[in-house]
Amino acid sequence: MPQRHLLGHQFREFFPNVTALLVAAVLLAAAPPLEAQEPLAVSEVAPGVYVHQGRYEIFTPRNSGDTSNTGFVIGRDGVAVIDTGGSPRVGGALLAAIRARTKLPIKYVINTHMHPDHVFGNVAFESEKPTFVGHTKLARALSARADRYLAINKELLGEAFEGTRIVPPTETVKDRLELDLGDRKLLLEAHETAHTDNDVTVLDEKTGTMFLGDLLFSKHVPALDGSIRGWLALIDKLAARKDVQRAVPGHGPESMPWPAALEAEKRYLSTVADEVRTMIEQGKTLAEAAETVGLSEKDAWVLFNEYHARNVSAAFAELEWE
Repeated sequence: MPQRHLLGHQFREFFPNVTALLVAAVLLAAAPPLEAQEPLAVSEVAPGVYVHQGRYEIFTPRNSGDTSNTGFVIGRDGVAVIDTGGSPRVGGALLAAIRARTKLPIKYVINTHMHPDHVFGNVAFESEKPTFVGHTKLARALSARADRYLAINKELLGEAFEGTRIVPPTETVKDRLELDLGDRKLLLEAHETAHTDNDVTVLDEKTGTMFLGDLLFSKHVPALDGSIRGWLALIDKLAARKDVQRAVPGHGPESMPWPAALEAEKRYLSTVADEVRTMIEQGKTLAEAAETVGLSEKDAWVLFNEYHARNVSAAFAELEWE
C-alpha cells in the first residue's frame, strides 16, 4: 500500500473491535518513560492563546508526527490544551512549551476529532491528570480504528512512536459544553458529520478565537473522512457566526481572519462536489471521476496528490446515492 494511503485522515474503513482500546493499552503500557522534550515553538495569537503550527508533511520519523496545529489557552486558574500532536514526543514538546509559560494546572485536554495527528500526543499529558474531552462519538471512533491506527503509525514514525497508546475522553460533548478556566470560558460544540463524525470546535469567548481542528484546512488540501454535504453545510453555518474574530485551523497558519478563513476550503469542496455530481449524471465511473474531478484546484494546495483522489472517491460514494 502506498505510504500516502496510510495517513489517519485517509482511513474510511472501520474495524469493529470493542476491546481494541483495552488491548492497545495493555500492549503499550510498559513503554519506557518519555524523555525531557525541547519546547515546541508557539505563537501567542491572542492574549493567553498560543498555537504551534504543524508541518505540511505526512508522518515520517524525521517529523515525529508534528503535522497538525496544536494549542493551549491559559486562564486564571488553569490551562486547556487543544489537540496534542501525532506522537508522545510531540505531546511532550507541547507540554514543555506550556510549562515554559505557566505553572498553572492543565485542567483539560481537548481533542477536536479522532485522527492520530491530533490525539497521539495525549499520553504525554496523563501525568498532569487533566480531564480529556471530546465528541460523544470520539471514544467509539478511536476504538473502531485503534488496531489500524497503532500499526500504521508505528510503521510511519519509527522510534517517535514509542510510548504511544490511545487515550479516550473522560468527558464528552454531545451538543455544547462550557469549560471555565477562571476569568475565561471555552465553548465546545459538537457537530454533525463533516470532516469526520466526531468534530468539535473550541471557542475562547474572551478573545473570539475559535479552534476548528480539521473542519478548517489552509494551504494543506482538505481531507474528507465524513460527509462532503455535511461539511459544506457546516461551513455556511460557521461563516455566519458573529462571535468569532479569528480561526485556528487544524492545518495551516497559526491563525486566520474570520470568516475569510473558510473561503478557499469551501471553494475546493464545492468544486469536488459539483464536478462529482456532473460525472454521476453523465454515467461516468468512480475511477474516471478520480482522474479528472477537481484538477483546477491542484496548484492551490500542498499534498494534493496525497489526498485529493481519495477525497473524490469518498465524495462519489456519498453523492451517487443522493
